[in-house]
Amino acid sequence: MNSREALIALNMLPKIGPIRVRRLLENLGSAEAILKAPSSQLIQVQGIGPETAQIISHWDQYIDLSAELNEASKRNITILTQEDSDYPSPLRNMYDPPLALYIWGEIEKNDKHAIAVVGSRRTTHYGQHAANKLTSELARSGFTIISGLARGIDTFAHQAALDAKGRTIAILGSGLAQLYPPQNMHLAERIADGNGAIISEFPLHTAPDKKTFPMRNRIVAAWSSAILVCECPQWSGSIITANLGAEMGKTIYAVPGPIDRPTSAGCNQLIRDGATLVSSSHDILEDFETLPLHPQLEIQPDSTPTPELDPTEQQILQVLSKDESLIDTIVERTQLPVPIVISTLLKLEMKRLILQLPGARYILR
Repeated sequence: MNSREALIALNMLPKIGPIRVRRLLENLGSAEAILKAPSSQLIQVQGIGPETAQIISHWDQYIDLSAELNEASKRNITILTQEDSDYPSPLRNMYDPPLALYIWGEIEKNDKHAIAVVGSRRTTHYGQHAANKLTSELARSGFTIISGLARGIDTFAHQAALDAKGRTIAILGSGLAQLYPPQNMHLAERIADGNGAIISEFPLHTAPDKKTFPMRNRIVAAWSSAILVCECPQWSGSIITANLGAEMGKTIYAVPGPIDRPTSAGCNQLIRDGATLVSSSHDILEDFETLPLHPQLEIQPDSTPTPELDPTEQQILQVLSKDESLIDTIVERTQLPVPIVISTLLKLEMKRLILQLPGARYILR
């Protein structure tokens, strides 16, 4: 067994963790020495009680290291430890850097230029639109987009980065053989297929739970140069990620939302607490003028020709905005007959100028 394999074994053991391993390394010198040490020696290390010492000294009774390594190889998953030169540099200086990183896909040097885009699992169209627009522009500007592959804002952020032909990294709160949520498997495959990586610090078959997600969040915060929160309620995992990032000295950005919507209460609170208000990607890009932009990825003005509109279409378009409008509201504002409004809305939707939401509500695209 070499030092890398010993670190992977320690990472697989229950009730150990990066901080305890660091203390063990300071006292015993190497990961191999830790696994060979008797319980009587291990228990002398601060934070190592009898139960933990027993687990370490009989480690091969708790895990099957060979099976883990073989399965990772079959799944084309790379396992990195701090012994490897490719271990991400932003994570090396963490207080509790992951002992091992399971990587499906590829990481690149430029992935150190990363921005986390996070938010609520339950989103509104407003949050989805903000995540899509801001993420795509940041990705085209050369940033790697980091998020957690969760439902909601995370999903929209990853998809927007891919659609912009940028890079994205998903940090999981589960093992790679227990990808969560399973509905995002296709998205994970798109990311791993040359566009980024799916990464976890957990052994392959670790199921997600209340402890794994906060652990995931600390990696998202540490890897990122800044954190953008697009939409979240007052109590949210995104707030935890933002607070972790702030403690690490990262810049926190937040998209403001309507004051009467609980879905935006978290972002509005972050802004009150000192986060930078973001209304466009330029609010972020101005703070990162030294980023070496890829010439093909810089933001280009929208060159899509505006379709020709008749007077009725123009009249209805003028009363719509990014805020949702009911048909009754549109009729009241335009003073047009209901059948004309309905037929014109359909034509505007076909021209991809507006979007119909559930409940016959309409917004500008």
